[in-house]
Amino acid sequence: MVTRTSLVIILLLTLAVIAGVRFSLLLGLGITIGFVLERYGFGFAGPWRRFIRDRDAQGIIAQLIAIGLTALAIQPLIAYAPGTLIGAIAPVSLTMIIAAAVFGLSMQMILGCGSGTLVNAGSGNPLALAALPFFGLGSFLGSLLIPVAIQSTPHIPLSLTKLLGVERSVVITLAGLLIIGLVVRGFSQGPIWNRRFLTAAILLAALAILHVLIAGQPWGVVYGLGLWAAKAAQGIGWDPNTAQFWVHPINASALKGSILTDTTSLTNIGLVMGSALAAWIDSVNRPFKQPIAIWYYLIAALFGLLLGISSRLAFGCNVGGLFSGIASGSVHGWAWLVAGFIGSIAGVYLRDNLWLLASREAK
Repeated sequence: MVTRTSLVIILLLTLAVIAGVRFSLLLGLGITIGFVLERYGFGFAGPWRRFIRDRDAQGIIAQLIAIGLTALAIQPLIAYAPGTLIGAIAPVSLTMIIAAAVFGLSMQMILGCGSGTLVNAGSGNPLALAALPFFGLGSFLGSLLIPVAIQSTPHIPLSLTKLLGVERSVVITLAGLLIIGLVVRGFSQGPIWNRRFLTAAILLAALAILHVLIAGQPWGVVYGLGLWAAKAAQGIGWDPNTAQFWVHPINASALKGSILTDTTSLTNIGLVMGSALAAWIDSVNRPFKQPIAIWYYLIAALFGLLLGISSRLAFGCNVGGLFSGIASGSVHGWAWLVAGFIGSIAGVYLRDNLWLLASREAK
């Protein structure tokens, strides 16, 4: 009898033969991340929603710990291996801040950020399944808008490690996370520690560190989704030479190559597979069992599109922009955090009202 574990091993071995061991390891890493996120119920959009709505800080505290542990490891690694390892350093701009706020609002509307949408889709969540293809399309459209965004507002990349040195950068990063944790604790109306979330945070940090060592760069999500849509667009006649983003040598190479040799694509596929595996083992899917009006799926598709566009203009989602950005020492990650959270406040209240209406109409 072929077990689930055997199927995964066979798949990874096959990929190792077809594409190489490194790419097999990346898929395996993505599967493990997806499994951890689903099995432990760990994410980004959900904890923010619980804090905004219920003052439950357990998930956010776990997020801060995961980022801090990752930063403690990868900032020195990247600093002492220049050219071999790169950080998630992105520019700060008005366009980027607005886009991060839009992403924060949008992720609350579909109850999932970048990684969350993939994980929820893997576990069978119908809203995530409706939003995911539009997320990819939006990421592609956002890539076409990047030149306009850069021309419209100044984009300034700021790296703490380059400005202050790796030791001071790590200290400032950890201090910033501690301050946010104390602020969150002050607003909390219950316990701030959750063993399940803390376990997931430690595991996620370890996996994020491994990602840097294997891929040479921090964990990201958005690029892979946009690449899939760009390949589809090319298949129906779109000319990538007309887009400044896709004529860049790295992006042009990814567009010509297989998704089986693209870092972000492999980890994205792994996220879906890992979450599906976790739901299969637990025999508990996480789709909405509550009846919902059909028009809310159109809402999910719309905000899935906005997720893609905004995450590309914000230079990443909660993973590539916030998590990996802060962990890498990028000031952009901190700006993303503030703007994304403000957007999430609006998103939580808008979603709650629309969800209540959609639930009533479905009864």
